[in-house]
Amino acid sequence: MVDLKLGHTVHSSHSLNLVVPVPPSSLVSRPSFPIQPKCKLVLSTGCRAYVGTTIRKLAQISPGAFPCGHSNLKQTMEVQFTRRRTSASIQPMTEELVEDKSKNLPTSGDSIRRRYLDFYASRGHKVIPSSSLVPDDPTVLLTIAGMLQFKPIFLGKVPREVPRATTAQRCIRTNDVENVGKTSRHHTFFEMLGNFSFGDYFKKEAIKWAWELSTIEYVLPADRLWISVYEDDDEAFAIWKKERWFLHQVGVPVERIRRMGAEDNFWTSGVTGPCGPCSEIYYDFRPERGYSDVDLGDDTRFIEFYNLVFMQYNKRDDGSLEPLKQMNIDTGLGLERMARILQKVPNNYETDLIYPIIEKAAELANVSYALAEDCTKMNLKVIGDHMRAVVYLISDGVVPSNIGRGYVARRLIRRAVRTGRLLGIKGDGSGNREGTFLPVIAERVIELSSQIDPDVKSRAPRILEELKREELRFVQTLERGEKLLDEMLTEALLNSDENENVPILSGKDVFLLYDTYGFPVEITTEVAEERGVGIDMNGFEIEMENQRQQSQAAHNAVKLVVVNGADLTENIPDTEFLGYETLSAKAVVEGLLVNGNPVTQVSEGSDVEILLNRTPFYAESGGQIGDHGFLFVNEDRNQKNAVVEIKDVQKSLGNIFVHKGTIKEGVVEVGKEVEAAVDANLRQRVKSHHTATHLLQAALKKVIGNETSQAGSLVAFDRMRFDFNFHRPLQEKELMEIEELINKWIGAAAVLQTKVMPLADAKRAGAIAMFGEKYGEQVRVVEVPGVSMELCGGTHVSNTCEIRGFKIISEQGIASGIRRIEAVAGDAFIEYVNARDNYMRQLCSTLKVKAEEVTNRVEAVLEELRMTRNEVSAVRAKAAVYKASVMASKALPVGTSKKFRVLVESMDDIDADSLKSAAECLIDMLQDPAAVILGSCPSEEKVSLVAAFTPGIVELGIQAGKFIGPVAKLCGGGGGGRPNFAQAGGRKPENLSVALEKAREELIAILSEKAS
Repeated sequence: MVDLKLGHTVHSSHSLNLVVPVPPSSLVSRPSFPIQPKCKLVLSTGCRAYVGTTIRKLAQISPGAFPCGHSNLKQTMEVQFTRRRTSASIQPMTEELVEDKSKNLPTSGDSIRRRYLDFYASRGHKVIPSSSLVPDDPTVLLTIAGMLQFKPIFLGKVPREVPRATTAQRCIRTNDVENVGKTSRHHTFFEMLGNFSFGDYFKKEAIKWAWELSTIEYVLPADRLWISVYEDDDEAFAIWKKERWFLHQVGVPVERIRRMGAEDNFWTSGVTGPCGPCSEIYYDFRPERGYSDVDLGDDTRFIEFYNLVFMQYNKRDDGSLEPLKQMNIDTGLGLERMARILQKVPNNYETDLIYPIIEKAAELANVSYALAEDCTKMNLKVIGDHMRAVVYLISDGVVPSNIGRGYVARRLIRRAVRTGRLLGIKGDGSGNREGTFLPVIAERVIELSSQIDPDVKSRAPRILEELKREELRFVQTLERGEKLLDEMLTEALLNSDENENVPILSGKDVFLLYDTYGFPVEITTEVAEERGVGIDMNGFEIEMENQRQQSQAAHNAVKLVVVNGADLTENIPDTEFLGYETLSAKAVVEGLLVNGNPVTQVSEGSDVEILLNRTPFYAESGGQIGDHGFLFVNEDRNQKNAVVEIKDVQKSLGNIFVHKGTIKEGVVEVGKEVEAAVDANLRQRVKSHHTATHLLQAALKKVIGNETSQAGSLVAFDRMRFDFNFHRPLQEKELMEIEELINKWIGAAAVLQTKVMPLADAKRAGAIAMFGEKYGEQVRVVEVPGVSMELCGGTHVSNTCEIRGFKIISEQGIASGIRRIEAVAGDAFIEYVNARDNYMRQLCSTLKVKAEEVTNRVEAVLEELRMTRNEVSAVRAKAAVYKASVMASKALPVGTSKKFRVLVESMDDIDADSLKSAAECLIDMLQDPAAVILGSCPSEEKVSLVAAFTPGIVELGIQAGKFIGPVAKLCGGGGGGRPNFAQAGGRKPENLSVALEKAREELIAILSEKAS
């Protein structure tokens, strides 16, 4: 009996093998696949309860195999179960064939994810953890696809560690954020299940396993699955279509396979680079509609849930395609989409992955989702989606801000807040109406996170605090937006009165309120209608489309581009790093680059990039800069034939070290042996700073709280810089406590310990990992016993006493929720202290006091200076007032009755405060109604302006704050203020006279018109 082993799986557990002997009598004369007499079908299955399901699905896929019907197999077949061992050997166990229990298959989101990974793990795929949402890729802001972490492998920059892999990748995409909640399938945060082949298997296996996963593992009805293929991909079409040779073709009827164009079914990474056809599997919710006039893009009938990309070409600059040396597979199955199908719910939001979050939001809004109107349901879906996104973004180290990925987080948070206000959510649901509701909903997201990212729960305090802070900040912004909206509506009404037009709020204003101040268009429209003002929705849509296009152009493409030097490094192995043990070593020159181009020889005076087979030089990574030093070429025993000064070392194309320097003497050639020597003094300085960075993080956690975490660092020769998450400036006493702790640990002379261990073991031991940093299976752990334990590949001192001392230079905020400490340690600490001591000596000499008396003496000098300045200002103000009193006679009478008085004058170099005093004096002297505009040039590149209007002028609708702005703009500045008084400034004194003349003309014209 010959065993035909098929990789079908119907359950997440793969501990059993089903052996089905098939007698010849049970087969028709023309079987759907070649069979030897009395052969066995050996099927991998997770549970004996699902054997009936397996046979039923086999019959469904290839009916000719079982002409008597799969239900009659019990009478003709002997069923053997064998429990799988870790080895290849199998021990048989006989069991009865049980009935179909497919309805009892687990369909929770967590089980779908687990079953997917188990399915591909049983087919030789390495299960790789999801990478961070913050990618190690400068071409994208956030992780937008499952393949992103494998991009260097697809490009050939790094060698593959495994031939095939499978992942459940967390992803963020915001290009379709406006569709969230409106459609059944759009999300900002989603999980992409993927299986990948790096030059291993290709189309046949990818298609076969995708079909088995769908129809056997997930038990989807085969007659509900439709396939799309690229129009010219005959190979994929042939594999999919229904054929007799069951082991080679899947067996989909031709009428359910659609050939589609490049726009839909040809994947490209950019203008050039890897590309290839793709094939997709769609689920049909409405099979009763038949096969005529079918549109796979019809969301009311179909949902695409699995995409297979066959990466087989390289696109050249001229647009031509050439076959790749290594053909790859990149697939993606949407977890939320599969959950919708298996859980039989009308949209992705009502699956167990998102619906519990929606339920919590509905509870806070005091509404029932089931009974709610469509608009309310949509808003609840937006909150459910956005809360997932922001929780995982903050967990992965993204801090809300106004730039980059921080802006993405802030925008989603603000959308959630304003949507909650639309739903009428007030307070935190515990009676505190001034409280915040985002942290309450976030707790539900965190409860659901254990199978997605176990680290989220440990980061919960920081996540909740960040959300609370952002919500409170945005509520204040909303209040400012309400005031701005009121001003916009007032202005629209005034303009309509003047122009006798219907009052309209411009699309740009509506978009400003929406994008900057978080005002939903619905709220703006409602408030405007109450005031009798319309909305320019066309203008608003234009602004929205502009933003949408910019977002898509910036963030929705993973670019795979091969850089210069790829051909050179193709056959160069990774550089062996020796720098932990030695600072000098012999090495061989493997390659030379000049201006990015490979060469075989470089002569004196040239800048060069050198690739060595081994090196003691540390390449920049983990915040630590690269080593400096020299390379010596010694052809004669006692003579240096060439000297290269190395000023930087970088990692490129995987783990190849690129030594950047200048040829100081002689000629360097490929293949020559060199003596590589690191500058020992500079290495010691950077080691002191790197270990001090670890001590600083430990001290921060001890002083301000364990929830703080690293957000970036720089470890240089002259200083160290440490960025961390925290919501406020550190107090002076906290900084002193941090310094004292670190210097105490330095003085303890602790011996550092470094170990290489599995990543999982390191995390269990409590080692701190950097958010967003990608780690291999084996990691290096640096421990200061009893103080710090971190994953780190950098260089460190052997004993903390080598650091000698630590001093904080500055502490400041660099972004919302991000603080930065700059400090010095080691030799840099000694230099800093000596320099400060020298400054103090000079200061003592100048002030003629002792060091301990400097503070009191400086305070006394400052008080004397303040009093002197006040006296000078008072004199200047008096002079300005006197000059103004003389100037009052220049006021011009305006209007038919000559009752308006206008004064526009320059007051030379008077400062802004004195100019204000002069304007106030003139307004008091001139009778109401009067208008005063004054200007001056206090310095070479500074203009001061002031406008003062009496009540009689303001009542005519002329406001000082609005009038002075255009005048200041002519002087290269701006400003504003109250209706009766405003100040402004500029940077172009040469334009002041022109600006004042224009102000005089406009003021006279407006008042003359009002008077008539």
